[in-house]
Amino acid sequence: MNEFRKELEQNILPFWAEKMVDYEHGGFYGAIDGHNRLQEKANKGVVMHARILWTFSAAFRVLKKESYLNIANRAFEYIKLHFIDAKFGGVYWELDYLGNPVNKKKQTYAQGFALYAFSEYYRATSIPEALTLSKAFFEQIELLKDRDARGYWEAFTEDWQPIEDMRLSDKDENEAKTMNTHLHILEPYTNLLRIWPDQQVIRAQHELLDLFLHKIYNPKNGHLQLFFDKNWNSQTDTISYGHDIEAAWLMLEAAEVLNNTELKEEVATTSLAIALASAEGLLADGSMAYELKDGVLDKERHWWVQAEAVVGFQYLAVQFDQVHYLEYSKILWKYIQNELIDYENGEWYWSRNEGGSINRKDDKAGFWKCPYHNGRMCLEMMAFQSKK
Repeated sequence: MNEFRKELEQNILPFWAEKMVDYEHGGFYGAIDGHNRLQEKANKGVVMHARILWTFSAAFRVLKKESYLNIANRAFEYIKLHFIDAKFGGVYWELDYLGNPVNKKKQTYAQGFALYAFSEYYRATSIPEALTLSKAFFEQIELLKDRDARGYWEAFTEDWQPIEDMRLSDKDENEAKTMNTHLHILEPYTNLLRIWPDQQVIRAQHELLDLFLHKIYNPKNGHLQLFFDKNWNSQTDTISYGHDIEAAWLMLEAAEVLNNTELKEEVATTSLAIALASAEGLLADGSMAYELKDGVLDKERHWWVQAEAVVGFQYLAVQFDQVHYLEYSKILWKYIQNELIDYENGEWYWSRNEGGSINRKDDKAGFWKCPYHNGRMCLEMMAFQSKK
């Protein structure tokens, strides 16, 4: 068994299957904190549940183990029953531990992750309802896009009206459009095209890639811009190294599915430039810093940044025969093994602080800490290794 499959099957998936299933109230517990204490009454987030559905669906599709399908089935049923808004459509942002909506905000980012999860569940199971839901969520996202300046609004009220606070989290700027949401619409549309190569999805994906190439990507420094007003004027100069390298490979994947030669060439050129710029965030120990904001480098080593960098640099190395990117990927994986995997309690720590101490203030599992980044890293790296 290779080390990525071992990490997936002996650490990441067992943690979620054995410690996070809420047998009393359904779905999955809202959180396990940084000290490995279960928070039985923590609120439940749709992003976490969608990411669990995606991860266990993908694991079942690749590894064919019924235990993974059982967890995917559980996530699918809970999202349908509790998170989907039967009246206005889409998914709510947050429930209490009993499954009652406490924040009915319609975050476009969340609709994208629901689509990503449903489409992967269909790939794994061929259950018609999953395809029906995938199509419905695509149509809902497209229905309310910006027809004038293009792109997708950040958030809406419960009944899809404009909303004042559009932020995903307290860390984000309150702006009309963001790179992050567009990246996580691009990602599910790629997956949707694998199961439903409809012309309207193809057109939407072409437009999304065009936005990344000509609005979100900054050719002056090679990085992605993060926050925009409604007319695509950038509102901050913050650099997110993890999002840079994540986008570099997700854009390549999106172009590959569209199979347009001219577009693939343009995306390849831009992805290489983004990857090169993202490498500015690599630190002396081979890990990747979080961000550069107001001229200050944040050297906290977040779990998701390292996972996406492993995949991204590997992807670039294979696609373009860039040996130095292969080395970056290997060193990042060694950093994860030595510093982020919790061998005693399972899963990964949220991060290592700049000084090297474990960050226990943030969750081991929760609203944002899910099995998707590290689980997908393992699955992607397993796929690379199987092609050798």
